[in-house]
Amino acid sequence: MTALGKEVRIKRLQNLASGRILTVAIDHAPSYGVLAGLENVEAVIERVASGSPEAMLLMKGTAERCFQPYAGRISLILKCSSLSPFHPEHDVRVSPVEDAVRLGADAIAMALTFGSTQQPHLLSSLAALVREAEPVSMPVIVHAYPNGELVPPEERFSAKQVSYASRLAMEFGVDIVKTFYTGSAETFAQVVETAAPALVVAAGGPRLETDTDVLEMAYNVVQAGAAGITFGRNIWQSGDTASMIRALRHILHNDGSVGEAMSQLAAGKNG
Repeated sequence: MTALGKEVRIKRLQNLASGRILTVAIDHAPSYGVLAGLENVEAVIERVASGSPEAMLLMKGTAERCFQPYAGRISLILKCSSLSPFHPEHDVRVSPVEDAVRLGADAIAMALTFGSTQQPHLLSSLAALVREAEPVSMPVIVHAYPNGELVPPEERFSAKQVSYASRLAMEFGVDIVKTFYTGSAETFAQVVETAAPALVVAAGGPRLETDTDVLEMAYNVVQAGAAGITFGRNIWQSGDTASMIRALRHILHNDGSVGEAMSQLAAGKNG
């Protein structure tokens, strides 16, 4: 049976009405460099908070210095690993579970590049994180990305590879899997089913071409039965961070249509 503390934390991540989770990821700079839109991280966090997502995903230093004004209003997910432009397939642990507890986080997250020559080391690191989190009932989230050098590029977003990465994470004891969207509600539903009973949320990935593309992706993720979304660039590079979050909330928590969400987004941008 799931420990009470873990259940409490997962429930705090979930929207009370829908049970789904909208997380905004602001952990990109260590991994990819300071992307456009992330130059002033305090300003980014303020704009994100004004849209009222369920959670933010932050690294330790950013959380310690910037998250206090939003404590109790928005859940914190602590990112405890990082790759870099100089080792893009090798996530390393940089924060212990103790940091997540001390900072009041509702979950701890790490990323794993599946299909990498580093996979044995990465799996050992994941197993250690799960063991460390269990005694303090801290939910574990893994960003399960099958984009290692051993996976053919054309297969990285396939249901087969994404399902494998997600299932492997679940089998290691992970509570929530964040993974690639496979391109359709039907194929992503296969991932959700394969990873159960772990919850599955879709990563937003690189900036999509249009706002409609972003909202359609979120709609299809809901139709697939997933637990929510974790978007970064498709929110804080959208031109109106708060309005995009509200539009996504309408889809996730009100079972709204893409057309309704687009109308909300347009009204927010024009307002």
